[in-house]
Amino acid sequence: MDEKQVDDLVRRCQEAKEQSYSPYSKFRVGAALLCQDGRIYTGCNVENVSYGLTICAERTALVKAVSEGHRKFKAIAIASDLANKTISPCGACRQFLVEFGVSWDVIMTKPDMTYKTMKTGELLPLCVVSESLEEEKVSKLA
Repeated sequence: MDEKQVDDLVRRCQEAKEQSYSPYSKFRVGAALLCQDGRIYTGCNVENVSYGLTICAERTALVKAVSEGHRKFKAIAIASDLANKTISPCGACRQFLVEFGVSWDVIMTKPDMTYKTMKTGELLPLCVVSESLEEEKVSKLA
C-alpha cells in the first residue's frame, strides 16, 4: 500500500466520523476500509439506548463491504476525536477484523491526521480464527 492510499484512507475515516450517531457517549468514530480490489467502504458508529446493540464504525464498514461480496481487505483506517492518542479497535471489532485475515493493516489515527499502523493479528494475539475449529479435540467421554 502506498502513501497516497494511506492518506486517502486517513482522510476518509475522518470524514466518515462526521456521520456518527453517538447521542449517548458523544464518542464519534469513523472507518474507511480498503478492499483488495481498491474499492473503499466507509462506516461510522451507530449507538442505541441499549448499549449492547451499538454497532462500531469498523463493523459497519466491514458489513457493508461483505454484503457487496468482498472478503479480502488491505487495510482499515479508524478515527475518533481523541486529541492525544490514536484510537484502537474494541475487542469485538478486533475479533471481527481477524475473521478476514490476521495480516492486513489497521491504521489508527488522531484528528491531526497522524497515525499508527498494526496488523490485525498483532492487535489480537492468540486470536480465534476458522482454523481453530479444525484443531484436534479430545474424544467425547462416555
